[in-house]
Amino acid sequence: STLKYKPFILHILKKSKIMELEKKSKIPEPIFILMVHDLLFSKTKRIQSKQHAWKDAIIKNRPRLEAELARLKIKHAVKSLDELIEDDDTPVRWFRTNLIKTNTDSLLREFSHLRKVNSIDEITNTGVIYHDEFIPNLFGIHPREKLTSTDAYKQGRVIIQDRASCFPAQILNPIPGKDKVIDACAAPGNKTTHLASLLNNSKRSIVAFERDNKRIDTIKMMVERAGGLDCITIHHADFTSTRPQDFKEITGMLVDPSCSGSGIFGRAFDEQDSTIDEDEAREKLNERLVKLSSFQCTIVKHALSFPNVRKVVYSTCSIHDEENEGVVRQLIEDEEVKKQGWKVSKRENVLPTWSRRGHPEVFKGYENAKELAEGCVRSLPKVDGGIGFFAVCFERKLDGDDDD
Repeated sequence: STLKYKPFILHILKKSKIMELEKKSKIPEPIFILMVHDLLFSKTKRIQSKQHAWKDAIIKNRPRLEAELARLKIKHAVKSLDELIEDDDTPVRWFRTNLIKTNTDSLLREFSHLRKVNSIDEITNTGVIYHDEFIPNLFGIHPREKLTSTDAYKQGRVIIQDRASCFPAQILNPIPGKDKVIDACAAPGNKTTHLASLLNNSKRSIVAFERDNKRIDTIKMMVERAGGLDCITIHHADFTSTRPQDFKEITGMLVDPSCSGSGIFGRAFDEQDSTIDEDEAREKLNERLVKLSSFQCTIVKHALSFPNVRKVVYSTCSIHDEENEGVVRQLIEDEEVKKQGWKVSKRENVLPTWSRRGHPEVFKGYENAKELAEGCVRSLPKVDGGIGFFAVCFERKLDGDDDD
């Protein structure tokens, strides 16, 4: 919630000069941002902390802060705070049937009070529901629909997940009883539990890796909520530290590593810095993207080294070429990857009816540049009904595999 309002909070801090006035209090900027959010933008309008000198310092300046907020509302011609972030909200609230606990027919009966529509363009208000044509068992409703108050949500029969975030598991499309898969960067667990649904919760069919101490708790709660404990084994470990030979049973992988997050609403602001000019900002962003793409290549290349893996889906919630097609190009040009027989899957095997594909200019110099781009899937923030996203599938055949 604070991140949604962050640009406006920073504006209020600057105009009110509160950080200068309270310089002696030595309040860190993130604390300023959080406390001003609680004071001005939260439902309670109260700072959620125990008594503290920092809290007292900010409350003392409440009239000054409220005056700047009032001016901000006038400037943007809005009456309510929610209108300020309307553009940062998702145009569609997506949720999928949790096949571990129910089925789509039963779920549709639970939502029978909503009128069915045939396109996300028809989701202009509450009272309607769209059954997605690209991801089975996925539905879209208006963001103001009271989904989280329904029994279906509270009891884990539905899982809120952006449509584009459902692409990786659907592209991997593991076969129950045959495939065993790894989710290399699992938290918060949406993609992991989506895999569990596709694999019919078959025992020990998914290994989920998460190295972060806090995020490991998040995925444990998500798995518990989804009821996928039978099929998911959680490893609190860095995926890149694993030995491929220890996982000979694994046939498929999802790799959704850390990225810029530039496809997520509100994150574009995080890439800006009002204290530097445009050229310097671009240079800083380029440096960051180089570091990220290097890490992304490293983790995907590790996934490609597992002996019996035949499909690896790589995805990001980034809109930048450097993290997307750029990573794909680096990998297909890598000599070790070539020797292992990896190729980019063709469009016919990667959501073929989804129209928005990769950027062919990144593969300039390749005779099959268009084919490589067609094997990549993209979504644009909001335009495609959700977050900005990228996904691609690497595949290979091993000795003994059928030719079909």
